[in-house]
Amino acid sequence: MGSGIAQLVATAGHRVRLLDSRAGAVDQAITDIGLALSQGVDKGKLDATAAQAAQARLLAASRLDELSDCGLVIEAIVEDLTAKQRLFSDLEALVSAECLFATNTSSISVTAIGAALRSPQRLAGLHFFNPAPRMALVEVISGLATDPGLADTLRSTALAWGKTPVTARSTPGFIVNRVARPYYGEALRLLNEGAGDAATLDAIFREAGGFRMGPFELMDLIGLDVNLAVSTSVWRAFHHDPRYAPSLIQQELVAAGYLGRKSGRGFHRYGDNVAPASANTLPLQPALPSPALVFAEGPLAESLRDRLQARGLPFQHAGTSPDGRVAEAGGAVLYVTDGRTATERAARKGVSNTVLVDLALDYGKATRLAIATAEQCSPAAAGAAAGLLQTAGFAVSRLADVAGLTVMRTVCMLANEAADAVHQSVCDAAAVDQAMLLGTHYPLGPLAWAEQIGLRKVRRVLANLAASYGEDRYRVSPLLARKVFSRTNFHA
Repeated sequence: MGSGIAQLVATAGHRVRLLDSRAGAVDQAITDIGLALSQGVDKGKLDATAAQAAQARLLAASRLDELSDCGLVIEAIVEDLTAKQRLFSDLEALVSAECLFATNTSSISVTAIGAALRSPQRLAGLHFFNPAPRMALVEVISGLATDPGLADTLRSTALAWGKTPVTARSTPGFIVNRVARPYYGEALRLLNEGAGDAATLDAIFREAGGFRMGPFELMDLIGLDVNLAVSTSVWRAFHHDPRYAPSLIQQELVAAGYLGRKSGRGFHRYGDNVAPASANTLPLQPALPSPALVFAEGPLAESLRDRLQARGLPFQHAGTSPDGRVAEAGGAVLYVTDGRTATERAARKGVSNTVLVDLALDYGKATRLAIATAEQCSPAAAGAAAGLLQTAGFAVSRLADVAGLTVMRTVCMLANEAADAVHQSVCDAAAVDQAMLLGTHYPLGPLAWAEQIGLRKVRRVLANLAASYGEDRYRVSPLLARKVFSRTNFHA
């Protein structure tokens, strides 16, 4: 991360001194930056003269006092509060009063780091995302003592470096590392409950949810130890709030040394002779004995009609459903999940052959859907429901009957967390959506996605999850509830 920041700043025209406590680390960083700059030239992304000039601006430092003439010091050392406080205290005794301090911490309180300084107002967070030269997002974090002018200066500086800065208050996880917790947390809970295996859940998130990577393959890429450390840090900082509780499954994998790609095994296995795990997909079901009945409302119903028409397949049109059902086929009744289990919904509706379908980012473009069936549902009806979706062109993965399925519960939790960040004045709605789009490459900002689903429906899913589990984890953000009752959105 430190070398990536140095490359970015040198390319932007600044002289950069690099210092590291590890022997040889600085020389290696300068060499690696030179290779990266050369690759940029080869790919036509950087002028050769500009690359040479950037390389010349990189200066190796071997002692802390060689930084005494710096105007800005960006710290990217180990995530340890004491170490960071000691470093900035030592720097404060060396540099001028005008020198600005920035910490690249991803989870430690900027306020706590600054508390060790005589002038804590000179410190702010400047949180880059890896790889720093390519990732557009920078979080500019203000601690309690941070001078507002410093935050403005760092924001302008990041803009000048070609980055997209978002400003936030120093709270655990800031924006991205806080709001992203449910993407991992809900997936881990689903795995723990036996909803499906990691490969199947990853495929659903990609092929239905539109995410670039499923949560398990993403955790393997990040490193299970790193991801667990961030989750644990946020959980502890929030006084063990169950919303952020780490997973015992992940903890066990880390204890075993299964850290993901870097160790050859995590949730998935890696290696030259290891075939990627495939998702569990239901085999093609027999043709339906009679055309399905498709109701008039909702994105899934619209997609079913369009897909069946495009394939020249018969179905019956129906009017508005009295209970929100999407379709009927072979005795099965299909609904989109509302946060309850299929078994509970079947009992309450008196519809034994209830089949629930998961959320998709865009049902018209999705290639896979997850379903769950009530325990009361007959095998024939379950097969008919899967057959209808397969006929419409979806691969179908059947999960255990868990509340909220996969994409729906996760997106609602992401939106709820984003709403809470806005409610607690960490940032505004535009910043949280922009940060999640740029920092995690989600297909939509969580609040924009909630508005697409419908805020009332999101609130209902969360309330049903809370009732199903009996846990405070799924409590509805007060701001989200207020938006529902006022019939307003987060974005004007």
